[in-house]
Amino acid sequence: MIIDSHCHLHDPAFADVRGTVIRATEHNVWGAVAVGCDLATNERTLRAAAENAKAVWPALGFHPEWTLTRQDLETVEAQIHANHARLVAVGEVGLPWYGLGAAGDADAVRREARERLERLTDLACRYDLPVILHAPHGAAADALAILKRRGVDRAVFHWHKASAEITREIVDAGYLVSVTPDLVYRDRDREMVERVPIESLLVESDAPWQYQGEFENVTSGPWLVARVAEEVAKIKRLPVDEAMYQLTVNTCRVFDIVWA
Repeated sequence: MIIDSHCHLHDPAFADVRGTVIRATEHNVWGAVAVGCDLATNERTLRAAAENAKAVWPALGFHPEWTLTRQDLETVEAQIHANHARLVAVGEVGLPWYGLGAAGDADAVRREARERLERLTDLACRYDLPVILHAPHGAAADALAILKRRGVDRAVFHWHKASAEITREIVDAGYLVSVTPDLVYRDRDREMVERVPIESLLVESDAPWQYQGEFENVTSGPWLVARVAEEVAKIKRLPVDEAMYQLTVNTCRVFDIVWA
């Protein structure tokens, strides 16, 4: 069995969360870490976890690519304060990348995003929670610097895309990186998995994101991570059961999940 380390169960695609969990178990996926993005999606994430104990673990987030205000940030901070004992992480949080090209003043957007991430990482440290990061490509180096500066012990760079040098610094700092079904057909991801020790890897669906290749006509959901784990095993030249075991241990360790 394995765990999906990053899934948007708040999305309307997962209106039937119980059915989603059942389908996942049929593919040897024990459950999912459910991430939120703002006040409303965080609330739906909490509800999904409450109704699916021991199969859905909640993280509350503030997505850096979404159009959110300072007041929105304060409401999410209040959510985390109120629910911290129920959470396995703060996330999805991080730094913007994809929307910077359309920003009128990209430097100002970056500065504000760094300040927001610092506030959220401080909150994670206060409650001893790991951080789930959206920090693709060039944003990864800045996010790593913030984690180190704020004294974050546990963090996951979700759907990681960065240079080999930055990836090595992330792993050397004790943080983890996760891979999606992209791994099955994208050389960039495969090369990264070859370099990164399996002890520093997680697998995720980022569902309901739709993938290409063999997944083009497959509904996206937590069940996809079993296939990702198989590909990790192939790249690492390990038996599938051994790779799945180590990936599950990594997930349970970083999110402090009790393996039932």
